[in-house]
Amino acid sequence: MYRRVYGDEAFVFEEGQSDFFDLMLSQLFGEVWSRPALEVSDRRLLVMGVLAAQRAFDTLGIQFSRALDSGELGVDQIREIAIHLIPYVGYPSSSDLYRVSETAIVGFEKSQRDAEATGE
Repeated sequence: MYRRVYGDEAFVFEEGQSDFFDLMLSQLFGEVWSRPALEVSDRRLLVMGVLAAQRAFDTLGIQFSRALDSGELGVDQIREIAIHLIPYVGYPSSSDLYRVSETAIVGFEKSQRDAEATGE
């Protein structure tokens, strides 16, 4: 589930190298993210709201990127999420929220163009 949420390129400690990471994998991803009542995309939206509220914008940017890369959300939806969250996180934080959403979009669009150019 960790790979599904964060992608194949996400860093992973080998089991036993980090007690914290082992616990996170087994509890957060093995138990919480794996529960059947909500889809991964629903859980990701909830996490996006929490990360924005906590002003954890770098981690939020990772979630935006993964949602785009996995096809869970499109560019317009990411922009709409940012617009929707800005009044809740406050306008002083809006530039950081806008920055991470647009950075994720630019990166996604570049990877799409690169894939088209190489025929992938």
